Amino acid sequence: MFRFANIELLWLLLSIPAFVAAYIVYTHHKRRQLEAFGDPELVEALMPNASRTRPTVKFALLMAALALLIIAAARPQFGQTERTEKRQGIEAIVALDISNSMLAEDVAPNRLDRAKQMVSKMMDRMVNDKVGLVVFAGDAFIQLPITCDYVSAKMFLGSITPNLIKTQGTAIGQALSTSIRCFGAASEDGQASVSDASRAIILITDGENHEDDAVAVAKRAKEEGIRVIVVGIGKPEGSPIPVPGTNNFIKDRQGNVVVSRLNEDMCREIAQAGGGMYVRCDNTNTALRALQKELDEMATQEIETSVFTDYNEQFQSFALLALLLLVIDFFIFNRKNKALTRLDIFGEMKDEK
Repeated sequence: MFRFANIELLWLLLSIPAFVAAYIVYTHHKRRQLEAFGDPELVEALMPNASRTRPTVKFALLMAALALLIIAAARPQFGQTERTEKRQGIEAIVALDISNSMLAEDVAPNRLDRAKQMVSKMMDRMVNDKVGLVVFAGDAFIQLPITCDYVSAKMFLGSITPNLIKTQGTAIGQALSTSIRCFGAASEDGQASVSDASRAIILITDGENHEDDAVAVAKRAKEEGIRVIVVGIGKPEGSPIPVPGTNNFIKDRQGNVVVSRLNEDMCREIAQAGGGMYVRCDNTNTALRALQKELDEMATQEIETSVFTDYNEQFQSFALLALLLLVIDFFIFNRKNKALTRLDIFGEMKDEK
């Protein structure tokens, strides 16, 4: 496959016809001046070493060299092949709770930001693994399909806020179902194409306002070979939920301040059903270390990834050819060289009588 990396520079080739037109006008003007000076044959006899063709040849060489240099600057490239690369790693989907209760500040700076910090550090330690993001509250959706592009993953992670989902609640079961779908894309026959790599769902939640049968979905994930790891974030004694942009807290219909508490019993039950572990995240790195240890202990399998090789640069050939033309142009003089007159390179010798 052939392409130009800086294809916009090819517009400079349009300057060459302008130079040619200017040269033709200049040559015509110069010829008119000589004709005005005197009889052309007499003038030619007075300048025996003057050449008519050499300046044109030099100009043509200069324009050809310019065109080649422009093409070289546009960076012609050829290559780009696709190959399949096998690497050792795991596949993990991070299912992150973004309900309003995650704004509680019983961990610093708040539950959601603390969870994002932990996931970011986890991604920093990944090498050959794949990671995806699912966010949920009263609903769940895929924020980032599973990928090994950690830069993009961290960019999407940083953009997560509770405003992404308007429906409040904690639909953990739906989040787990969505995460399971992330591991396999439906093929033409409707069946899921699933990798042989070890797979895990990392569920980060405070477990409050649990709405659906998350335990049953966790069991289904385990049956499909997916381990469900639950990270509970917050404190069992709870904390009020700040209203963003104010100094107030969220209140119920009776005007009482809502206190959000970590539901550790539910988190443990989901982790047990999913064949994984439960760990509570606080203001230390204990949860991160436990999570990293759990992921490291998972048996890693080969992951096939399509890799596109880089294009091969081809500008060198054009640059060398342009340099060669400039060297030839340098050694061609506008006037005839007496030492080379007998070679008649430009067909300018007259028949000797």
